[in-house]
Amino acid sequence: MSAPAIDPVRTPVSATPARKSAGKGRTTPARFDTALGWSDRPGPAWALRVLLCLLALGVFAAPFLTIFSGSFSEKASGSTLSFLPHHPTLLNFQVAGERGIWDYFGNSLVIAGGGLLLQLAVCTLAAYALARHRFRGQALVLTLFMLTMMLPEEVIAIPLSLVLGHVPVVGVDLKGTVWGVILPLGAWGFSVMLLTEFMKDIPTEIEEAARIDGVGELRMLWQVVLPLCKPALGVAGVLGFIMIWDQYLLPLIAAKDPTDYTVTVALSILRTDPEVGSGVVLAGAVIALVPSLIVYLLLQRSLVTGIAAGATKG
Repeated sequence: MSAPAIDPVRTPVSATPARKSAGKGRTTPARFDTALGWSDRPGPAWALRVLLCLLALGVFAAPFLTIFSGSFSEKASGSTLSFLPHHPTLLNFQVAGERGIWDYFGNSLVIAGGGLLLQLAVCTLAAYALARHRFRGQALVLTLFMLTMMLPEEVIAIPLSLVLGHVPVVGVDLKGTVWGVILPLGAWGFSVMLLTEFMKDIPTEIEEAARIDGVGELRMLWQVVLPLCKPALGVAGVLGFIMIWDQYLLPLIAAKDPTDYTVTVALSILRTDPEVGSGVVLAGAVIALVPSLIVYLLLQRSLVTGIAAGATKG
């Protein structure tokens, strides 16, 4: 049998485009792979989307730029919108330091650091018990944690002040100490709910295999469960730090002396001080803003991963 004849003139249809693509090195997609369906060709829709993005960026970025520029301006005004400082100076930060802003800042760091560690520890233990164990009243306990998020701070302010002044059973006065602010923040319903739902998705086969190897409860939590919950811990850490850092009413209740105040309370004091201007208040706001930005930048990967994992669950 003779071999089939091959037409040397006929060229496959896909040969020419393949050769062009190889020459260019890559092909440009007609549309970007995004939820908005961005088009790579300029047009009315493309211009409208760019305009909306610039508008959203201006709405969110303008207050931050105004605060930063006003804090470095010699004569700042809260009624004017300025993105660049006029006659840049560090005098506002110097005056804020003379008013004790750094002492208040130190109080806030101690309370936020200690409160976050205590909160993560308590919420992790509570979530582990609710997610990996079965007991009577389990749904009721989780509901009680959720109910704590529905109580406004103003409602519990007076009872909390009485409890902090004379703690039941032990009879200790916690007012005027950092523990008076840290202990009430030791449990947060949001973190308990978040960690509980995340731990429920851990396969039981992993836990059963670990128990066959003789792993106890604390070792199970520390070496098996927690490494799988890093995204959820990142979300709880970022949001928990911001929640503690932004506390205003609780430090005011727990304080016995103005030196016990946090930086959030200090900003209100600077605002009512007639001897300082708007630039000093904006400088204090910048100082109070920096820790939250640092925590977010350090844990933003865990924050995004945890939110995405929760959104795609199930």
